[in-house]
Amino acid sequence: MFARIARAVFGTANDRALKRLQARVPEVNAFEPALAALPDEALQAKTAEFRARLAGGTELDAIMPEAFAVVREAARRVLGLRHFDVQLVGGMVLNEGKIAEMKTGEGKTLVATLPVYLNALSGRGVHVVTVNDYLAKRDSEWMGRLYRFLGLTTGVIVHGLTDEERREAYAADVTYGTNNEFGFDYLRDNMKYRLEEMVQRDFNYAIVDEVDSILIDEARTPLIISGPSEDSSDLYRKVDEVVKVLVEDKGTYDKDEKQRTANLTEEGSERIEQMLREAKLLEEGNLYDFHNVTLVHHVNQSLRAHALFARDVDYITRDDKVVIIDEFTGRMMEGRRYSDGLHQALEAKEHVTVQPENQTLASITFQNYFRLYPKLSGMTGTASTEADEFAEIYKLDVVEVPTNVPVSRKDSDDEVYRSASEKYDAVIVLIDEARKRGQPCLVGTTSIEKSELIASLLKARGVPHSVLNARYHEQEATIIAQAGRPGSVTIATNMAGRGTDIQLGGNAEMLARQETGTGEGPEFEAALARHKAEVETGKATAKAAGGLFVIGTERHESRRIDNQLRGRSGRQGDPGASHFFLSLEDDLMRIFGSDRMGGMLQKLGLKPGEAIVHPWINKALEKAQKKVEARNFDTRKNLLKYDDVMNDQRKEVYAQRRTFMNAPDVAETVAEMRRESIADLVDKAIPENAYPEQWDVAGLEEKVREQLGLELPIVAWAKEEGIDETAVRERIEAAAEQHFAAKSANIGPDFMRMVEKSLLLQIFDQVWKEHLLSLDHLRQGIGLRAYGQRDPLNEYKSEAFGLFNTMLADLRERVTSVLMRIELRPDSPPPSPEPVRVLDMRHPQPVGELEMASAGGYEPAPLAAPPAMPRQVEGVDPADPATWYRTPRNAACPCGSGKKYKHCHGKA
Repeated sequence: MFARIARAVFGTANDRALKRLQARVPEVNAFEPALAALPDEALQAKTAEFRARLAGGTELDAIMPEAFAVVREAARRVLGLRHFDVQLVGGMVLNEGKIAEMKTGEGKTLVATLPVYLNALSGRGVHVVTVNDYLAKRDSEWMGRLYRFLGLTTGVIVHGLTDEERREAYAADVTYGTNNEFGFDYLRDNMKYRLEEMVQRDFNYAIVDEVDSILIDEARTPLIISGPSEDSSDLYRKVDEVVKVLVEDKGTYDKDEKQRTANLTEEGSERIEQMLREAKLLEEGNLYDFHNVTLVHHVNQSLRAHALFARDVDYITRDDKVVIIDEFTGRMMEGRRYSDGLHQALEAKEHVTVQPENQTLASITFQNYFRLYPKLSGMTGTASTEADEFAEIYKLDVVEVPTNVPVSRKDSDDEVYRSASEKYDAVIVLIDEARKRGQPCLVGTTSIEKSELIASLLKARGVPHSVLNARYHEQEATIIAQAGRPGSVTIATNMAGRGTDIQLGGNAEMLARQETGTGEGPEFEAALARHKAEVETGKATAKAAGGLFVIGTERHESRRIDNQLRGRSGRQGDPGASHFFLSLEDDLMRIFGSDRMGGMLQKLGLKPGEAIVHPWINKALEKAQKKVEARNFDTRKNLLKYDDVMNDQRKEVYAQRRTFMNAPDVAETVAEMRRESIADLVDKAIPENAYPEQWDVAGLEEKVREQLGLELPIVAWAKEEGIDETAVRERIEAAAEQHFAAKSANIGPDFMRMVEKSLLLQIFDQVWKEHLLSLDHLRQGIGLRAYGQRDPLNEYKSEAFGLFNTMLADLRERVTSVLMRIELRPDSPPPSPEPVRVLDMRHPQPVGELEMASAGGYEPAPLAAPPAMPRQVEGVDPADPATWYRTPRNAACPCGSGKKYKHCHGKA
């Protein structure tokens, strides 16, 4: 009640934000007459002027109105496009680090040029993130003309570039690329061995296009770089043969489609155990004995592959591979793989080559990657339904920017049928009617299987049509660009074609490109002029027929996906319509719908082919969708809490690693590690306040021999009168320092400094990789702590912290041991930082909201080896300081005095 009154009096938060921003539009417009009168050279000189003002201390916001006016004038001259006032408002929203919700066709690509130009003036770079390589290249070329006119450089990051090309693109003022490319480059940079090999520079500002797709849909699973582990492909195939027979009997397993789980029943467990014994896979004991845990894992994943995943719905087979289909876009997701052996189980099921499993070397979630940017903003046509998630996870507010021309699309109430066949019959009739009157139709489906079912029904009726799904993704932009031609029928899986405008009458430029095979030259211009005339005629026909008709054949779990499909129609004030058809057999209705709905329809006594149409049905469906959205948000939020624990550790590791690379040498760090490792050894052998007879001196002597390679009479020391723990530690330290100084002097201190840094980075990478594996194992079983009335998240934080400290201790111990025992002969080849690693870069596809996946991808350029190290110098003469070179200050003095160099010959 009070909230309604407050909204009526003061307006909503969105209304107040718009009012504040719209008040600044006249400031921008005031510059237009003067800028329009400037010659090109004077307009271009504004960039240098703005940069000088910023360097002089002027705030970014102070030059915003004039900078926006300069971009608008430049766009009018270079692109033939002039920003509308509402587009200026959208640019202000982005510049403030918020999300601009702007309807489809409102020119978000052009809107982004305003804040991109303004923020790029600082010289620290701006990233524009898109959902695919096609859009990244298109936008960088299209808008790059504008940036280059104003004196800014542009770069684009796409698949297949070399490190040098990437470094050059990131050095540009404006860099376009996909979320995957940016994320993988970040991970790869933190696996490099020299700062000059890194391609990215410090983060400054990013604008995320289709922000809901990238920060919510894509962010459900992490980016993973992995390396090969042991091959168990043969076991997957053998287990698949057994499970394939088992699942023919539905009584052997239970499945829950809502939670995406499948489990063996008691009868199923007994039968699978018997079948595994017959197949000689289970050789001893019970299936659930500890030593058979790997076999159980393979059985469970194979069961899931057969019971829950369907070809042409969840994945397709292509080129001897199982390729995942994105549930939100219907696109093939090349390079993604399900985690934890599930993808291998699907490969065995489909009889394609079973790829080996991989071990994680580095990973990051999109949530944590994009939170690295000091300033972040985004734009999309549908964000308000997820506003709470954007605010809580990313601290991003959503501002709904009004359309330039009011939306005139007519949205009809849903029609609900009893069966899917009745629903499809009604859809086909409606499509045929619309086509006959010249109205273009876009038919949205949820899977390849259903898009091809509708295509077959249309074919049987003799209705010409185009199909856009993962099988025909190469023609995506071409098909969707012509979906607005009069009488055309386009069947698309969900939001395939997102990012490409559907223009009534068709896309003249795309037609001209298809005809000439180029986008410039006299031949292209002539074709463009001809097709423009055709498109104008077609546009008038399509408008008269009612504009683009969006027909949804099913509701999605998320209202946002439905709104995206509906929003394809009615761009820039064009007429349009949308109509959704549902049945009680649809997944949403069957899995999440209320049981009462089916009963209600039965009581109404609907005849075959009849539908119920009522606003209440829409409201009931929206409630179901809201519940699913809330559940998915809670799951993502919970997953992020766990990932934040690892993220804190990741940031610490990467920062420390960069410090090591940046340092001239790590001699002091290595020396400190050596002292701490010796202290740990002594503390374990000589407990605090223990009597000498309680000391484990024999064990300490053995450990010193193993780890430090030193033969020391520690047992004899312990018999000395008045000896204590401190004296023992100091003697071992002195012996270690002297041994290391002699080794360093013998091979040349310069060379030793390089060896230290190279080995420190290698070992750091190794222990971090092992730590990631430990965290994976910890994460898998931590949920069971809830049975003991303990909070799994707190338990995970506590144990992860303990594992991190163990990792650091292990790092100290390994670095000390390797450097103390390493033997480097003069003229021997320098130690390589690591064998060249064959890596997989993967953005996994989520199996369900409750699962984090791991995946497959493209193979990056091999990591470079360190530069060649200088030739070692033979021998050191303790009597000749000229042969000692640069001895570390904390090392034992080469003269043999037993003192540290800084207290002996190294005194200032």
